[in-house]
Parts: sequence; C-alpha cells; structure tokens
Amino acid sequence: MATALRSIRGVTPLLDRILVQRLKGENKTASGLYIPEKNVEKLNEAKVLAVGPGAFDAEGKRVPVSVAPGDRVLIPQFGGSNIKVGEEEFILFRDHEILAKIAETN
Repeated sequence: MATALRSIRGVTPLLDRILVQRLKGENKTASGLYIPEKNVEKLNEAKVLAVGPGAFDAEGKRVPVSVAPGDRVLIPQFGGSNIKVGEEEFILFRDHEILAKIAETN
C-alpha cells in the first residue's frame, strides 16, 4: 500500500534508507510512433533523491550509504516501500537492496 503525501520534500530517509524515483521508459518508438503510457515498460533504473546518514555496525560506528543524491542506480523489480505524492511515485530502499550504481557516460 502506498502512502500519500503532499510534498516529497517532507521525506528524510533514516539510517541506511535511500529515496529513489524510478525513471520512465521511452514513450516513442524508433520510427516515431507514440506508445500509450500504460504500455510503457517500467525500467529498473532510478534516480537517487535523498539518502539517510547510514546504519550503525556492531561496534556502534556509522557506516555511510554507498550512493549520493543525483546518482543513477539499478533497483530490483520488486521490493521497497512505495510513496505516492499526487501522481508521482517514489520508492524507499535500504542501501543493501540497491543492485548497482550506474556510471554517467559522456
């Protein structure tokens, strides 16, 4: 079940949680035809919007998260906690659930 909020700015991830927004797939084919939005494939790629300060290890030391806001990451198909703000959907994951960090290509 998704939680409804008025503004995503009011969400600050705690511990090792990461707030992401799934990137949308192309809604246009290579030949220029538009695909209806309900048929656009959900990508497993997301943009990191906010990160928590990190979890604590067994010795009580803080372990920082492995990504930073603005990073592009690969996320699992299922899982996370969904948050809905208006028509926008966001997902909270734990740091260890993020599959990979995607390097920017120039």
